[in-house]
Amino acid sequence: MIDLHTHTVFSDGVLIPAELIQRYKVCGCHYLAITDHVDATNIDLIIPRIASIAPEYSKYFGVTVLPGCELTHIPPKTFHEMVGRAREWGAKVIVGHGETAVEPVAKGTNRAAIEAGVTILAHPGFITEDDARLAAEKGVFLEVSARNGHSLTNGHVAAVARKTGARLIFSSDGHTPDNIATRAWADSVLRGAGLSDDEIKVVWEHAYDLCKGMST
Repeated sequence: MIDLHTHTVFSDGVLIPAELIQRYKVCGCHYLAITDHVDATNIDLIIPRIASIAPEYSKYFGVTVLPGCELTHIPPKTFHEMVGRAREWGAKVIVGHGETAVEPVAKGTNRAAIEAGVTILAHPGFITEDDARLAAEKGVFLEVSARNGHSLTNGHVAAVARKTGARLIFSSDGHTPDNIATRAWADSVLRGAGLSDDEIKVVWEHAYDLCKGMST
């Protein structure tokens, strides 16, 4: 099990990192990214704190913890700069808060995040085929989200990804204990988005390859 989009008390989650990791461990998670919401005001505060505990907590909990962030509601024109800053502060997983259908995200955010080279474009809403093709070219993963509201367009995202060759990834976007996903639940979310069993297998193969590359 892999989950590369989660939140703690460092943004709008309710768990401290240790409890978040422990709960994911119990649910069978092997790779976990902590990706709290950041913008220009707090990126230098949050990422270094997660990065500083990731090696130690990975050893103690038996879960590979990957430091990350979610660039959230930032002006689209700032994505290149902010992705660079996130990497400088130690983020291995950079999530772009995409144009979900349930929040007033600035138009053009999906494109800007993809062009800037985020790792994952979270809940990209009604993403266009042109943007999905660019994601495929740049190796940006499109998220199939388990989170209420954001999940409403999972079927659209999956269909566009299939048509354009963009890679999909499952994420819980977990904020609370009841958001933490098991592999069985994740598979049901992927299946609900219209993926076949063979396509679901490919999703997890790509996710493991991504994580292995980031953890070496």
